[in-house]
Amino acid sequence: MNIYEYAMNVEKDGERYYRELASKTDNVGVKAILTMLADEEAKHYVVFDKMNKNQVIPTQPTVDIFKHTQNIFQKMRKENTSPRFTQDQIEFYKSALRSEDSSYKFYTEKALMLEDGEQKKAFLRIAEEERSHLVLLENLVEYVSAPESWVESAEFNHLSDKFVQKATL
Repeated sequence: MNIYEYAMNVEKDGERYYRELASKTDNVGVKAILTMLADEEAKHYVVFDKMNKNQVIPTQPTVDIFKHTQNIFQKMRKENTSPRFTQDQIEFYKSALRSEDSSYKFYTEKALMLEDGEQKKAFLRIAEEERSHLVLLENLVEYVSAPESWVESAEFNHLSDKFVQKATL
């Protein structure tokens, strides 16, 4: 299996996992976040598929996932919902977080090995997107672990700040 096929499998597995998690929650906001992450993984799959076939790498608009998720959390706060999550759900989200971290590290490492400039840029762009997914999932885990205190702290207003801080480490 080559690097592109491996990456395609990682992204397909990620998409499938997020869709499965989305189907297992009744929380509309969390479902929207997980579906958005699944859609992002599907976009990554297309990029790696094109690379594998030596086709032109598609340029895709970057989704501001932080702004989008801030809106979701703000809506949940306005609706004053008090969701409950099982320990199993929390562990599933933690597993997704670890997977995003692994993907980020893998894509960054592989980008350094590539000689083709366009492919290297694509790998690095996807690595950064995976890192933003990682920050989002960190916040999601915090939210599902203690939804009342997380929403009350308005920490979701600082999602992009957390990403910037993490990106500079």
